[in-house]
Amino acid sequence: MAGSTLLMREWNNIRVEVVHGDLTEEDVDAIVNAANANLDHGGGVARAIVQKGGASIQQESRRIGTVKTGQAVHTGAGELPIKYVIHAIGPIWTDGDSGEEELLASAIRSSLALASELGCESIAMPAISSGIFGFPKALAAEIIIRTIRIFIDGYSGPLRRIRCTNIDEETAQLFRGVLEKTE
Repeated sequence: MAGSTLLMREWNNIRVEVVHGDLTEEDVDAIVNAANANLDHGGGVARAIVQKGGASIQQESRRIGTVKTGQAVHTGAGELPIKYVIHAIGPIWTDGDSGEEELLASAIRSSLALASELGCESIAMPAISSGIFGFPKALAAEIIIRTIRIFIDGYSGPLRRIRCTNIDEETAQLFRGVLEKTE
């Protein structure tokens, strides 16, 4: 069962939605996992994805190995009713002066570009880096929505729906507020 849509905007024939709900229950082609560089899915949203999708997601991830921060890779979706899990490596927040903002934007761009390359028409992503990686939630919401908006400008690929899905009500509301004021 998909979450409840809090707000929807459309640019360049692409719907951007803010959703309060469970990422693993989204009706999309791909979901984005907020992963660590070793693709060890032991905590946070990564753990939830493997728990629902099955061990094959972790097994495929081990074969991929280490991924640089700001990049994204994909695996199958195991038992999840989607096509792919895109693993985005967001930055760990240290002091805000270590390139964290650009690395988060890069992880979002990489995820969207990979979804497009895979032929996905729809994708759902969480607030990457804002959980156990400590990125300030409000700043993460601003960067993620801004990066999506910039990506959409001039885009002509298969993506038609991008959902920012968060199980945490506070985070979902932060995303809603940012999307509401985005031109």
